[in-house]
Amino acid sequence: MSSVTEVSTSKTWCFPKGTVEFLRALKANNNRDWFNQNKSVYEASVKQPADQFCALMTNELHIFTGMTHTSKVYRVYRDVRFSKDKTPYNTHLHICFFPQTTGGQSPVWFFGLEPDLIAFGAGMFAFEKPTLEIYRNLVDGPDGKKLTLLVDRLRGDGVRFGNPELKRVPSGFDRDHEYAEFLRYKGLTAWCDSKDTAVASQPDLIKFSVSSFDRLRPLVDWLKMLSPRPQGR
Repeated sequence: MSSVTEVSTSKTWCFPKGTVEFLRALKANNNRDWFNQNKSVYEASVKQPADQFCALMTNELHIFTGMTHTSKVYRVYRDVRFSKDKTPYNTHLHICFFPQTTGGQSPVWFFGLEPDLIAFGAGMFAFEKPTLEIYRNLVDGPDGKKLTLLVDRLRGDGVRFGNPELKRVPSGFDRDHEYAEFLRYKGLTAWCDSKDTAVASQPDLIKFSVSSFDRLRPLVDWLKMLSPRPQGR
């Protein structure tokens, strides 16, 4: 396996300081009048830099994983139809990187920038039905121990995991199962978080991003077993 220093680009790039400044201002003025008056600022400080970041990171992820990736920048506009919170805009920048595969569900990479947080994530947000069945069968066997050990190591390294979606072990498995925690997940992701949003505007952001994803790689490698098709290296 190549090291991050071998695969990471020497190109320097970062978000402008105005990116986080805009997100903070939007959080304080989350209304259509303010956003419309500042839409050009949004385009210059958030949308355009996000597109540049995607172009650089999809290239880096191709080098890092051996797989071609596509990206998705999530909309600033909130879907408020079924929400009690009617504020119209998301006050964060979320980006997902998807590997291009020819079958099965694949782990993804995630970048998040908020007014007071920068986050790098990896995994599967929600297992599709066939994937969930494979996942539970793996957890029920020897690979359940491997997952437990790698999650313990990542947690010891400061990596965050979300809480299981289910309160109880699903039917068909012992309620006191040795790996009950993992049987209660319906998706599994890991996160490297930092309150230091200044990282986003430092020139080594691309290298820092690849390094953060490398910390999460053990989970991604385990999750690759859920796909019936080979995925990169």
